[in-house]
Amino acid sequence: MRTNLRRILAHVALGFAAAPLAAQDKPLSAIDWLSQSVETRAMSAIAAPRPAEPPIADTAATPDITVSALDKPSPDGIGLLGPDVTGLPANLWSGSDIAELTTLIQAERVETLPAIQDLIVTLMLAKADAPLGATSDGAMFLARVDKLLDLGALEPAQAMLEEADLERPEIFRRWFDVSLLTGTEDAACTMVRDRMTLASTYPARIFCLARNGDWSAAVLTLNTALALDAVTPEEDDLISRFLDPDLFEGTDPLPPPTRPSPLVFRMREGIAEPLPTANLARAFSHADLRPTAPWRNQIEAAERLARSGAVSENVLFGFYMEQTPAASGGIWDRATAIQDFDNALTAGDGAEVAATLPAAFAAMGEVKTEVPFAHFYAPALTQLTLDDTATALLAFRVALLSPLYETAANAYVPTTDEERLWQAVARGDVAGVTSVDPHVQAIIAGFAGAPVPEHLATEIREGQLGEALLRAVSLFNQGLDGDHAALTDAIAVFRNVGLEDTARRAALEYLLLDRPA
Repeated sequence: MRTNLRRILAHVALGFAAAPLAAQDKPLSAIDWLSQSVETRAMSAIAAPRPAEPPIADTAATPDITVSALDKPSPDGIGLLGPDVTGLPANLWSGSDIAELTTLIQAERVETLPAIQDLIVTLMLAKADAPLGATSDGAMFLARVDKLLDLGALEPAQAMLEEADLERPEIFRRWFDVSLLTGTEDAACTMVRDRMTLASTYPARIFCLARNGDWSAAVLTLNTALALDAVTPEEDDLISRFLDPDLFEGTDPLPPPTRPSPLVFRMREGIAEPLPTANLARAFSHADLRPTAPWRNQIEAAERLARSGAVSENVLFGFYMEQTPAASGGIWDRATAIQDFDNALTAGDGAEVAATLPAAFAAMGEVKTEVPFAHFYAPALTQLTLDDTATALLAFRVALLSPLYETAANAYVPTTDEERLWQAVARGDVAGVTSVDPHVQAIIAGFAGAPVPEHLATEIREGQLGEALLRAVSLFNQGLDGDHAALTDAIAVFRNVGLEDTARRAALEYLLLDRPA
């Protein structure tokens, strides 16, 4: 399923504030870099009549009447993947309190193993009945979208938003930002023009006027914003250059912004002062996948997005193979290693595969993309007969990190206790397997019939499956941090509710990768 999930992943951003980029120790949460492209109050400067004065009409024409539902339906049940795709029931959320679910979703970390990332994405995209207490504000829906954005999953986030009511400010705000990052802002700008009730901010309105070719109106709007003191000096500097770059020819470039929004990001591109994406939120990396980006930027962006499953392995390895490296070191060594291995595998040369596979797999370990490597190459690698014992073992490890893990396990003859452990986990049957390593013991216990913790068993019995799965994800991540009991409990939950594939893949990744997450 990971390939499909990657292909529907996506990302977003915007906001004019906060801490310097160099001080960011970890990716910003989506809520931190979403823009203020929509205001919560109307931007009209017209004052309402004084209460003592009767309303006065200045025309006999029939006024326009706006009709809206008093209680709009909740978007919290919206999803892209139905029960027939996810294998999760329609009542996934309905037995739980919406505030609790929203808190759990917001707290989930996305820097985890690929199998757990896939489960998070599946839960965020699941179409299911809305939870208890769901209202039209769509708090849980927004939390799910924001989690997709944290992963860099722009396309599914955009699709989710488009299933909802885009005229709701918090939904439009996110959709506007995602549209900027995916290059589909024309539709968003049309809404800015046609739906004044969205109360877009002046920078957003000015950008959209210019984007639609109405430069005169854009300049007039900027002058109005300046008269009303509705834009900051920094915004004025950027917008002025965006509207008339020739006027600033020969001047010093603008200083780097702090926490740039997608709107700032796009305007900086428009004035030929683009921002590097490496220190920005993961979603911005999609900009470097475009054909106009330098090859190095393309590879680095694809590596970053592939780590979270936000692009498919096809995208990553397509970029590795696109050109011939003209230098050495770092990223160029990785590209060379992949190209050498790919050529050997394509030729079916077992000796060359044996010579190139170790370097290629090690290169992927440098950027934590071993699982995308396995997904892309395992099908061909498992069809090749390898005489070299060390290479055959490494090929087995690669296959265990792919969807072919069980087939590979059934075909392999283990010779060590460690290999027997891997085979047993891949088969889901650890009978007779033992270990003195507490990390391994935690995995074995999870597959040896460990009971589901009582509080989670109660939630499952009472129709709170989604909540129980969110808690199980948190437990697994605690296991990555060294809590062995939590790791066992998470695997027990996954297996108890039928997520056997998730349990086996996550356990294999835990055992096989040279890092916890």
